[in-house]
Amino acid sequence: MTAAFLTHEQQQLAERAAARLVERGETVAVGEATTGGLVSAALLALPGASRFYAGGAVLYTIGSRVALAGVPAEVYADYRGTTPDMLATLAEALRQRLGATWCIAESGLAGPTGGRFGGAVGSTNLAVAGPVSRAEAIETGLSDRAANMVEFTTRTLAYLDAAISEASA
Repeated sequence: MTAAFLTHEQQQLAERAAARLVERGETVAVGEATTGGLVSAALLALPGASRFYAGGAVLYTIGSRVALAGVPAEVYADYRGTTPDMLATLAEALRQRLGATWCIAESGLAGPTGGRFGGAVGSTNLAVAGPVSRAEAIETGLSDRAANMVEFTTRTLAYLDAAISEASA
C-alpha cells in the first residue's frame, strides 16, 4: 500500500532502493533542502527502515550545512547559489558524519520566485556519495512550489536508485 503522501512512482523507487540496500547490508543518509524531508519520509515509510536508513537532515541554510552535515565553511565562501560540486561535498561530508555507505543530497529552487543569485525556479542539484559518486543539475520546467517539491523528491529517489543499481552491476 502506498503511503498517502507518496506517489506510486516514489513508493516504487524507495522500495527498490531499500531492497538493494538491505540485500547488500548497506545504509543511506539523506541531506535534503528543497524537498523538505520528503525523501527521508519516503524511505522511512517502508517497514524495516532502521535496517538501511542511517539518518538525515533538512539542510536548508548554509549554517545547517556547516553545523549538521559538517561541510567546511570555506566551501560557501563567496556563495552565489548551490552548485553540483558544493552538493557533492555536502553528500560526502554527511555520509562520513553518519557512517553511511551512501548519501543522497538535493538542493534547489522550488519557487514561486527564483533564487537571490538568479537561479531558475524548478531547478535543483542532486548528488550521491558512496560506491558511486556523482552530481548534476536538473530542471523540471515547473513554476509551482509544491509541484516542484514532489518532482524533486521523485528525481532524488530515482538518482539514488540508479546509483545503487550501477554499483550492483
